[in-house]
Amino acid sequence: MKIELLYPAIASLYGEQGNIRLLKSCLPQVEFIETELDQTPAFVTSPIDLIYMGPMSESAQLKIIERLKPYVYRIRELIDKGTYFLITGNALDVFGQSIVDDKGVKHEALGIFDFTTKEDRMHRFNCLVLGKYNELEMVGFKSQFAMLYPNSPLPYWMEVIRGTGFNAKVNQEGIHLNHFFGTHCIGPILVMNPYFTLELLEGLGEQNPKLPYEEAMIEAYRQRISEFKDPKIIDYP
Repeated sequence: MKIELLYPAIASLYGEQGNIRLLKSCLPQVEFIETELDQTPAFVTSPIDLIYMGPMSESAQLKIIERLKPYVYRIRELIDKGTYFLITGNALDVFGQSIVDDKGVKHEALGIFDFTTKEDRMHRFNCLVLGKYNELEMVGFKSQFAMLYPNSPLPYWMEVIRGTGFNAKVNQEGIHLNHFFGTHCIGPILVMNPYFTLELLEGLGEQNPKLPYEEAMIEAYRQRISEFKDPKIIDYP
């Protein structure tokens, strides 16, 4: 099995290195490929089981878009074939049609999914998120300068029970197509959602996957769900 970490030097803000560390702890036998900006992604020529990319600065978004534009066809092909993707935070914006910055300048993105991202760097948006994916409750946080606006219906990942979806007017959050999972939620999401992580590991072919400190992770997950359902807990810190 091979897992490719795209641009970890600039795409792992907000403690999202926790996702990478958890995967490495769960899969010590797996080859992890760290691809940086000056390198051709391994997925271009080699079979990859999971492609991960985390949140980044707004300037890094534009650099990464330029690096990935030559491989849009390959990315579409991998999504269609069922390759696993985990894309967190504002890394998801890279896969939309465009990013409109806070000066009104429109920057072309990869165009994989039909949405537009609109930035407002004078106002950082923060909230907790409690959502449902199939029958599984999911928890996370958001801390972002931008909102996502679908141009047509998107294959969303979660129904938001509490918090904000793509933007303040909808309760759908994230994108789930085949085995592509993308969300603006951070946390890190794999650490905060142990049952989803176990499902992901099983999907990658792990037999009877185990998490480090699994009981503690599940207890923390259940505690967060209880707290996020409590109306006394403030949504927007």
